[in-house]
Amino acid sequence: MSQSASGAIARAFTLTLAGCSFLVPAALAVQNPHGVQLVPVKSQASKKPEAPAAPPVVAPPGTVLYQAQRGDSLPGVARKSLRKTKYLTSIELADAIRQANPGHNGVFLKAGETLIIPGILDAPIVEKTVPIAKDFEVRAVYLTGVMAGSDHGLRIIRRWREVGGNAVVFDLKDSDGIVNIAFDHPLASGQRHYIPDLPKFTRFLHSQNIHAIARIAIFRDEHLVTSHPELAVKSRRTGQSWRENGKLVWTDPSNLKVQDYDIALAKFAAQSGVDEIQFDYVRFPAEGDQKDASFNFQTSNPGWQRSDVITRFLERAYAEIHPTGALFSLDVFGVMAWQRPVDLSHTGQDIVGMARFCDVLSPMIYPSHFFGMDGYARPGDAPEHFIGESMDRFKLITKDSSVVIRPWLQAFAWRTKTYSPKYVEVQIEVAKQKGGIGFLFWNANNDYSKPFTAMPEMRAAKEKGRFFRGDELPAKAEPAAAVPVAAAPAVSTPAPAPTAEPAASAPASHSVKIWRH
Repeated sequence: MSQSASGAIARAFTLTLAGCSFLVPAALAVQNPHGVQLVPVKSQASKKPEAPAAPPVVAPPGTVLYQAQRGDSLPGVARKSLRKTKYLTSIELADAIRQANPGHNGVFLKAGETLIIPGILDAPIVEKTVPIAKDFEVRAVYLTGVMAGSDHGLRIIRRWREVGGNAVVFDLKDSDGIVNIAFDHPLASGQRHYIPDLPKFTRFLHSQNIHAIARIAIFRDEHLVTSHPELAVKSRRTGQSWRENGKLVWTDPSNLKVQDYDIALAKFAAQSGVDEIQFDYVRFPAEGDQKDASFNFQTSNPGWQRSDVITRFLERAYAEIHPTGALFSLDVFGVMAWQRPVDLSHTGQDIVGMARFCDVLSPMIYPSHFFGMDGYARPGDAPEHFIGESMDRFKLITKDSSVVIRPWLQAFAWRTKTYSPKYVEVQIEVAKQKGGIGFLFWNANNDYSKPFTAMPEMRAAKEKGRFFRGDELPAKAEPAAAVPVAAAPAVSTPAPAPTAEPAASAPASHSVKIWRH
């Protein structure tokens, strides 16, 4: 065959193939009309099966679901959700959220992820007062509002219960005038909700078999006189608010608006399950230029003395608080046991009159505070004398009443070199020997390391009842709720032993604060 003939045959064969498109696979014929282009096609056999969609998270009973937003953190979610749960602090709730959601051990959350929030309440907690006889032996420590609402404060409470305590005094309102709970009142404009849910807090105390005592600083109220100067003691010289040694801190005890405000706060606390209302600063200012101080009663009731104002106020308060079932107690100056006319005329604390309108009197008989008394250069180093002498005098003054004497005792080292667990034991023993029923320990920084050491030693004393009777409240078990989980159960980590004293004492960085009253 000639070369030209073979070329013609080849061209003819190529044209034939081009025309017979049915012989070309579709995948090779779709690219363009001018030629054939191969297009790779993945085999169906090589496809991996799609993973089934994760089942939606279902909220177990007693929980709700929360979908994280951009920028959310687990502690932030705990703070936002706290009021809806049974937990007392956001740290407690954050730990519970981690247990309910295994794998969420970090701080920040991814937008869109779902969290189980445990411990949701069906309704707000309603707690009732646990009534006790006024001669029930209270063994208490004092906590500030900030401390009471913190995890550290809860550790103090639990530790105090372990060593034999059965009561806690906590601030609803201290002398700075800041109310530590949510309280709806026109004069309660200064609020910091360190105790965000009072019924929840009192329920916790009751679950620990703890007697709940709410302390309210009455007439020394710095916020109130700053925000409402019309309620302050007035200066005769200037007509402006009177100052005690330069400090603007005193409301007028004879102003009925001030009295009504404090009584309303006390009743609200009792209705929230508090077992005892304790009034502090139930007095007139004792320092500063007394002649320059002007009070309402001097115009409305010119025949009255300061003690008449205090006694009549307590009569009103007792009439409104007592029907709630809560006990009513009063803090008074320890020096009032000496019945010096100058102290009575300044403070208005007539112990005989006050004893008629309360269940318990709590004299503040800290040995270190008896400056220049009874010839002692260092009264803080003579607890036997000043506790004993004070108790003898208060028992004598109140002998014609049924009031219980439950003293405040010293739990701080100010003006004494002998403060120790033994110092604590001496105060308790002498107070009991002299007719005191129970005791309250004061430390402004809430450092109770010495009482924590002393209490077990006193409980173990061979002579039963030497230091205290050991009264206890009826047991009230806290219902245990299972912690729900989103998937696998969380690994249980043993809780740290609660017996270490440093965990229950105040941080060393806090400045020492002594003064109150």
